[in-house]
Amino acid sequence: MTRTRTDRRSGRDIPTLGALTVGQLLRLCQVAGLDRTDAEAYAGVLVEALGAAAGRPLDLPPPSRTFLSDDHTPVEFSLSFLPGGAPSLRVLLEPGCAAGSLKRNGRVGLRVIRELAQRWRFATDPLDEVEDLFFPANPQGSFALWCALELGPGGIPRLKVYLNPNASGEERAAEIVRKALRRLGHRKVLATLPPADGYPFLALDLGAWEAPRVKVYVRHDGLAAEEAPSLSRMDPGPGRAEIEEFVRTAAGFGGDAFGQGLDHEARLAGRPALTCHAFTEAGTGPTGFTLHIPVREYARHDGEALARATTLLGRYGMDTAALWRALPAVTSRRPEDGVGLIAYLALAHQHGRPPRVTAYLSSEAYRVRPPVAFPPTLATAGR
Repeated sequence: MTRTRTDRRSGRDIPTLGALTVGQLLRLCQVAGLDRTDAEAYAGVLVEALGAAAGRPLDLPPPSRTFLSDDHTPVEFSLSFLPGGAPSLRVLLEPGCAAGSLKRNGRVGLRVIRELAQRWRFATDPLDEVEDLFFPANPQGSFALWCALELGPGGIPRLKVYLNPNASGEERAAEIVRKALRRLGHRKVLATLPPADGYPFLALDLGAWEAPRVKVYVRHDGLAAEEAPSLSRMDPGPGRAEIEEFVRTAAGFGGDAFGQGLDHEARLAGRPALTCHAFTEAGTGPTGFTLHIPVREYARHDGEALARATTLLGRYGMDTAALWRALPAVTSRRPEDGVGLIAYLALAHQHGRPPRVTAYLSSEAYRVRPPVAFPPTLATAGR
């Protein structure tokens, strides 16, 4: 991979997309406690999965207008926190971002996944079983395939593949999810899920997972904090007060300078919340529930988002210092100088494990979104 290109007019060295994101990844691996050997192995996987886009100089526009991030960087990082240890690091990427069309994007993504599967000798049977549903002849929607790499010790990541239920049109998304779940052995899952305003993703675990999951993501427009607890379908599931408080803290409902004075029934009137419902064994209910709040939509700047994340991590006894080290690993800018570096905050519950808080970090390879004076209105129910 060419790390830089020299601009003929200015004489400046222009970094490539691969060079920037590899540097971010290596520094985040240090935050996550991974050794240099594993970090370099994962950096190689990132470059390989990005393909031609990795060598693209950053003075050129993004390789595509990917939906993966607000500035169209085809890479996003996340740190997942548990009490009493270092966070686990993940990287989400769009392998086909430079393919030129949505159809080719999907085909490149499938090829990359299968090449990784062959290298690390894991099966792609779940993906093979539903491929025709998510990769039609004339695909629609905002993306074709994303790949998440969960990076642990040993240099071999665990993979998650994200597929687009809207590939044959938004009006068919529920039908596509239902068909996919039936093929994967989860025949009655859709009826157990909460009311949906859309189905943005279906995700599959591939590789060395103890209990591989099928995950259905559900969109919830205009969510109020007091409505969020009813979205979980786990039994037993998280407590009502815990979920409601997470929404209030992450969204700033009365919790910082912007949120003060909002009434009890404030709603997320801008970018919607998402829930994720995880299924492992066929014929059983959900074994996992995650609530995703797009904090970047409801904060004036990343200083506010960082403060909210710090509050949440401290509430669960998690390593707040690791998140503070992670931000300068990604960017040299101050949190107060932009908004969107912390894209989402998520709270995950899974049977048999303690709650997990995840912070999603934007690469910002192409643009820093400036601070805003007033985030989208947090509307009030009934108005």
